[in-house]
Amino acid sequence: METFNIINRPSKEDQKLALESYDALVSVIGQLKSENPEIEIEETQERFKIPLSALIFLKDILKSMGDGKPFSLVPIATEVTTQKAAEILGCSRPHLVKLLEEGKMQFTKVGRHRRVRFDEVMNYRKKMKEEQKRKIIEIMSSDEDLGLYDT
Repeated sequence: METFNIINRPSKEDQKLALESYDALVSVIGQLKSENPEIEIEETQERFKIPLSALIFLKDILKSMGDGKPFSLVPIATEVTTQKAAEILGCSRPHLVKLLEEGKMQFTKVGRHRRVRFDEVMNYRKKMKEEQKRKIIEIMSSDEDLGLYDT
């Protein structure tokens, strides 16, 4: 299931429908008592149970679509190329390879090609964002101490 290569921006019609559906789904989820609620497809009158976590995930998808954001479903164990990983992190492929060789992220080799697990890339990205935030706060505190920054 490699759907991360298929990323489409929702049409204006899809955005509008997604926003309406999102609002309705948020309201319904708030009223649910079961972890596996039963839903019905009105067109076919087919009823089935669905995990509440899947409905919550659907809510997040509808929110992204309603905002006009492209989205993709990526299985956690998916491996990506170094080029795709670099694009996700917003860096060059050579820089990513350097990070891999320094042991910043785990990777596997398929022949001569490196593959990085998607969740490994996302974990590194999260750490990178946290480090950036910490450094910005540190700089702001230092500027405050020197009287260069008004609070």
